[in-house]
Amino acid sequence: QDCGGQDASFRWQCVEQPIGKLLFRRFLEGAPGFAAAGALWSEIEAFEQCEDAEREASAKRLRSRFFTPGGSEHCGFLSAAATAPPAG
Repeated sequence: QDCGGQDASFRWQCVEQPIGKLLFRRFLEGAPGFAAAGALWSEIEAFEQCEDAEREASAKRLRSRFFTPGGSEHCGFLSAAATAPPAG
């Protein structure tokens, strides 16, 4: 979506723009219903930065913590397709 030459998409405003990203993350962390989503976002960013040798263990921790019912910060709002383990 384009607003007068400015991209108004979520990605541009809350991911690519540092101040937008910071404000949105603070919003997530401060809202009890969204705190797990904020933690998931932080952990996914950490996962993207980890070494290849650490990825499998990190992915297992992510699935256990956020994607598994009963996990410490289960994100039940995610679809089954989003939380399915990778094929192969």
